[in-house]
Amino acid sequence: MGCSMNRLSIFVDGNNMFYAQQKNGWFFDPRRVLEYFVDKEQRGIMLINAFWYTGLKDPQDQRGFRDALISLGYTVRTKILKEYYDDTSGRYSQKANLDIEIVVDMFNTVDQYDRVVLFSGDGDFERAIELLRSKNTHITVVSTEGMIARELRNATDRYIDLNDIRNHIEKIDY
Repeated sequence: MGCSMNRLSIFVDGNNMFYAQQKNGWFFDPRRVLEYFVDKEQRGIMLINAFWYTGLKDPQDQRGFRDALISLGYTVRTKILKEYYDDTSGRYSQKANLDIEIVVDMFNTVDQYDRVVLFSGDGDFERAIELLRSKNTHITVVSTEGMIARELRNATDRYIDLNDIRNHIEKIDY
């Protein structure tokens, strides 16, 4: 037996994070996110997978951004936004929900990792996280005040507010 590696998988709910970043008024750099959780955090952490999930207006949407993510080592999962009519506002809005895709990937790769960092505030993940924790997986959830569901925050091992790690992960335009 060698020394036990902390095998890490990162899951980024891109749509949820887009709103969180808009709310905070700053954006994070996908490269710095990887560096922070793999290098800075602790020695001995091995990144197994990093997944990024995002809704697209059309197949060409965000192409440059998606290519950049892939070159950084992210596996990018996409879904075309569905348009639906909102009775309350009387407007059409677009939504892509990739929760199912995220949960499927989490459980499909569960034997490969010991730790998960989930970037989402969505309470729908509560049950999945409870199940993963019952398999001795350490779960960190990253979100922001006002956008983190109470049940998700309660279910996780560790909660990190984006604003607390801003100086490590913020996108800096040179």
